[in-house]
Amino acid sequence: MDGAGAPPVVSPRSVERFAERARARRVLARRQVAGVVGGAVLLGALGWLLLLSPVLALDVDEVVVDGAGAVVAVDAVMAAVAPYDQTPLPRLDTVGLRDRVLEVPGVREAKVTRVWPHGLKVQLVAREPVAAVPAAAGEPAGFALLDMDGVQVGRVDAAPEGLPVVDVPVGDARTLGAVLQVLEQLPADLLAQVGGVSAQTQDTVTMTLRDGVRVDWGVRRTPR
Repeated sequence: MDGAGAPPVVSPRSVERFAERARARRVLARRQVAGVVGGAVLLGALGWLLLLSPVLALDVDEVVVDGAGAVVAVDAVMAAVAPYDQTPLPRLDTVGLRDRVLEVPGVREAKVTRVWPHGLKVQLVAREPVAAVPAAAGEPAGFALLDMDGVQVGRVDAAPEGLPVVDVPVGDARTLGAVLQVLEQLPADLLAQVGGVSAQTQDTVTMTLRDGVRVDWGVRRTPR
C-alpha cells in the first residue's frame, strides 16, 4: 500500500508548540482578568479613601477664620461650618458653605479654601462701619452703624469716636448713598478728620471736620 488514505501525521514537537500556545493564551487571559479585578478594587479603595473614610475628613478644630474684624462674630461663622464637621474634604461643598457664611451678619464677602488633610481656611471681608446715622423719630435713641454699601452692621447708644455722624433726610436712600460714596473716596487721613456729614440732596454734600473746618464736596472753606 502507498499510504495515500492514511491520516496526516503531526510531529510531537508541533503538539508541544500548540499546547504551549494554548497555555500562554490561558495565562494571558487570567492576567487580564486579574488586572481588571485589581483595577476595580484599587479604584473602589481609592474612592472609599477620598469620599467616605475619615482619613481626609474635616475637623472643625482645624478651621481658621481670618478677617472677621470687630463686626463679625467668629462663633457665628463656626456655627455655619459646624454641619460640615467630619465631611471628607474632597466631597465638601465649598460653594454651599460659602453661601452659609455670607448669611452671617456683618460678612460682606467670603472665600472658603480646603487645607489638607483636615482643615479649612475661611477668609472674610467684613462690613466695617464707616458712618453713624442718628435714629429716626419714633425709634429708640441711638445711632445705626452703616458700611460703605449702606448696610447696617450695628447699633449703639452714642456715636463711636472716629466715625462721622451722617445727617440726611429720613428714608432718602439716594442721598445717603451719595454721602457714603463721598466718604469712600476720601483719603484715609482726611476721613479720620471728618466729624459729621450732612446732605439735603445727593448733590449737596457738606462735611464738617473735627477742627471746625467745613468742606463742601469739591470746595474747602473755613468757618466765619
